[in-house]
Amino acid sequence: MRPVRFNINAKTANIADAIGAPPPGFAGEGFFSTKMSDVVGLARKNSLWPLPFATSCCGIEFMATMASHYDLSRFGAERVGFSPRQCDLLMVMGTISKKMGPVLRQVYLQMAEPRWVIAVGACASSGGIFDTYSVLQGIDQVIPVDVYVPGCPPRPEAIIDGFMRIQDLVGQESIRRRNGEQYKALLNSYGIE
Repeated sequence: MRPVRFNINAKTANIADAIGAPPPGFAGEGFFSTKMSDVVGLARKNSLWPLPFATSCCGIEFMATMASHYDLSRFGAERVGFSPRQCDLLMVMGTISKKMGPVLRQVYLQMAEPRWVIAVGACASSGGIFDTYSVLQGIDQVIPVDVYVPGCPPRPEAIIDGFMRIQDLVGQESIRRRNGEQYKALLNSYGIE
């Protein structure tokens, strides 16, 4: 029979630590008013739906990141989707060959706006050790990338740090940024309209 162990040094959880500080605004008895973009940013950053695009060993590290020890779902990524039409965060992990480039671009285009991209590992970021004719030297040649996670392969802590950087970007992004001229020029530079 196994002995039962209790946590004698239990810590109380603070909900403000989990979701962050509330956006700036005016508070009163029974009401809180703030900007719509701040509320939308807070909701988006705590409910990202990642789409893993794993081709190599970085995918194994992502599996460890999603497992119970590191548990990426603590950060609002409870639902990992495998349909691009339902996800808003593309996590590209591993070596991407030049033949896979159009497929990756098609997956990116099938995602609904707003969408964000993380390049996980050296291969997705810069081609890694594979400086050959058949390997794409960074996915930013095909699609725009928001956050790069270094490492070969990166540890789960690094993947979580990259995810938290995406959360920071999402939380601070204006609702109208995607309609701006600068964003449209970025997409046009990739041939995306």
